[in-house]
Amino acid sequence: MKCTYRLLFLFLVFTAACKSPEPTSLTGDEPVSFKAFVGLFPDLDLPLVMADSSFVHKDRDSSAIRPKLFVQFVPDSVQQKLFGKSKPKIFPVGKVKGDITYLIIKTAGTDRKAAYVLAFDKKDNLIASTSFIQPDNNAATQQNSLFDRKSAIYKNVIRKNPDGTISEGKDVYSFDASIPGFGLVYTDALDDKQPDLVNPIDTFSRKHKFSADYGTGKNNIVSFRDGRKTDRLSFFLHFEKGADCSGELKGEAILKTATMAEYRQAGDPCSIQFIFSANAVTVKEIDGCGAHRGLRCSFNGSFAKKKIAKPKKSKK
Repeated sequence: MKCTYRLLFLFLVFTAACKSPEPTSLTGDEPVSFKAFVGLFPDLDLPLVMADSSFVHKDRDSSAIRPKLFVQFVPDSVQQKLFGKSKPKIFPVGKVKGDITYLIIKTAGTDRKAAYVLAFDKKDNLIASTSFIQPDNNAATQQNSLFDRKSAIYKNVIRKNPDGTISEGKDVYSFDASIPGFGLVYTDALDDKQPDLVNPIDTFSRKHKFSADYGTGKNNIVSFRDGRKTDRLSFFLHFEKGADCSGELKGEAILKTATMAEYRQAGDPCSIQFIFSANAVTVKEIDGCGAHRGLRCSFNGSFAKKKIAKPKKSKK
């Protein structure tokens, strides 16, 4: 019996020794698994805040990711978009795992330094990449960026002006799985200007006859684009009628009739009807939408369809 146990033990040891271990050098000379690649990145607790001052200290070259390894998971075309023709050193900052795996990297080249966010799907494919923070080498400005638990990126800039005043600017990007990618959803100019409203669904398909923009002015809009299914419309509402009267809502409405769509979402008490005509849409709140707007106003109203701006022909 003891002999049998010894033989079994030796068999198990031999079997374990014959298994091919995951390469430990991670030089990139051999293909490695995505799990091994991600293992180079420490886990991050969100929100993550990074300032331009974090680029002052030089990272150790020994911690850089080998270019041959990096290109196994990030195509050359993406690298060129991120880094141009330069070949910076790439350092792992950290990872956030979930339905989407986010990897944050720092780069250091001869002419610039920056940090980027890379997004991978469940099949370990890179589906999006974007700049996280990039120092501008301007002594009058300070930058910091935040990556929050909702996969949104907040880029903040503070500038000390020659007259001693302070100017602040902010850009907010949100990850949208339907694109997929990071879309700009809000921008507040560094100078004292009216913030430009960014339509987060503007790039969506607009083949449906009701897919159009309605409203007046730059900051008052009712926008529709094609939904995920033929009986749905993606929409974005935004209005500004004063300091105490503004609102915003983004979602998907289901077409109930040939000319009426309705927004209802589990967990949101707000419900809205959209009634379409040839050149306008009427918005009607069915149930309270106070969480999405000021208490002294509503989304109700009729809005004319905007004409699509035709691109100007270049003069020959």
